[in-house]
Amino acid sequence: MIAVILSGGSGTRLWPLSRKAYPKQFINLVDDNSLLQNTVIRALEVTDNTPPLLVCNHEHRFFVAEQLRQLGVGASGILLEPEAKNTAPAIAAAAVHALQAGGEQDPLLLVMPADHVIENLDAFKAAVDIARRAADDGKLVTFGVVPSAPETGYGYILRGEESRARSYKVQKFVEKPDLETAREYLQQGDYYWNSGMFMFRASTLLEKLAQFEPEMVAAVRRAYDQAQNDLDFIRLQQQAFAECRAESIDYALMEKSDDVEVVALDAKWNDIGSWSAIWDVAEKDEHGNRHIGDVISHGSSNCYLYSSGKLLTAVGVDNIVAIETDDAVMVANKDRVQDVKAIVNQLKFSGRGEIDYHRKVYRPWGYYDSVDMGERFQVKRIVVNPGEQLSLQMHHHRAEHWIVVTGTAKVVRGEDEFLVSENESTYIPLGVKHRLENPGAIPLEIIEIQSGSYLGEDDIVRFSDNYGRG
Repeated sequence: MIAVILSGGSGTRLWPLSRKAYPKQFINLVDDNSLLQNTVIRALEVTDNTPPLLVCNHEHRFFVAEQLRQLGVGASGILLEPEAKNTAPAIAAAAVHALQAGGEQDPLLLVMPADHVIENLDAFKAAVDIARRAADDGKLVTFGVVPSAPETGYGYILRGEESRARSYKVQKFVEKPDLETAREYLQQGDYYWNSGMFMFRASTLLEKLAQFEPEMVAAVRRAYDQAQNDLDFIRLQQQAFAECRAESIDYALMEKSDDVEVVALDAKWNDIGSWSAIWDVAEKDEHGNRHIGDVISHGSSNCYLYSSGKLLTAVGVDNIVAIETDDAVMVANKDRVQDVKAIVNQLKFSGRGEIDYHRKVYRPWGYYDSVDMGERFQVKRIVVNPGEQLSLQMHHHRAEHWIVVTGTAKVVRGEDEFLVSENESTYIPLGVKHRLENPGAIPLEIIEIQSGSYLGEDDIVRFSDNYGRG
């Protein structure tokens, strides 16, 4: 059995901490591991330490690889989606890879989103064992979470008769209900929350999906057959993958097939879909508060208060979520946190960059932090990891001054190559090819001062790059 971990989401409901360029699955929201890392650990537990197979956005590939490296875990493969096409094409691509890379094997696939929390691992293992038996019988299996409240934010699954595997035939899938309907579902006792987790044989998935979506399966196969190996990644062919219809596995297959069964999951599951959901699973003080970072509160209760750097204080408030980041602060009533998406939509409409990027932007070589910006200048703090280098590049509209704060920089500037040590600086004129490299054993930290008529990140012409960026 191989765990397929889907890591393609953007997590905008957890703005401003989760953003398109660095979404929630990569953030430590619950404990010292990210949600993705905890999902990998959980996957290893139930697959006898079989390396997982991951599917992610190509822009997030280095985050995935780095978080696996931190755990000391390898992968059965990391498939890169050229564009988001929802879960059906992603799962189909994973099934094709599992069959082709496995030789004669036809493995069971345990499909898990990267951003869920499951607190009761023993209960999860027990549910996986039941699902395995049903999948061995050729069934498409979904996991239905035993509801603990009349939740209106989830779709539901109505179970039918019990099978010999101790799973249940799915009678129907239902959309997110209103509150009154959700209460009826809870009282009735045979409705489950739709968890978005599945199990099936790789061949079974492709065979049954092809019955309803033959063009999608054919496009996925072409995208995989024409894929390129890029470092440790498998880059699906862009044009073929673009021909896939964007669709969830629920709509494309599970709601149409007669061979779908559901396994009851009662394992303290949470999809971390809102700030209130994080408060639900977090450890809290005697007043029901969860503080993260530099936070001081007085006379407050039932709050989630998060500071990424600045001192955050709260006095006499109740049921509040307050999130501080370098470039944004969000305050919401905990009962209204689903409406954060309305703020995100306003930012998107206004063309604001805060929905996509933090002030600190991670790159495969390290990161940069935009410290200050004016009409014709920008100041960045750049950190380059040991042994890494930026692309050989040039800019049409800006010049750059580099001041080394820590470490030693190896600089290419035009035809020259030289070292710049701590407390030394160099100048990169507009239009000159240049490259920054860290040849040392400690992180290289520099201050970069950009000046020019245009300072956007798209003013980069790359001539060579270690990370496959154009």
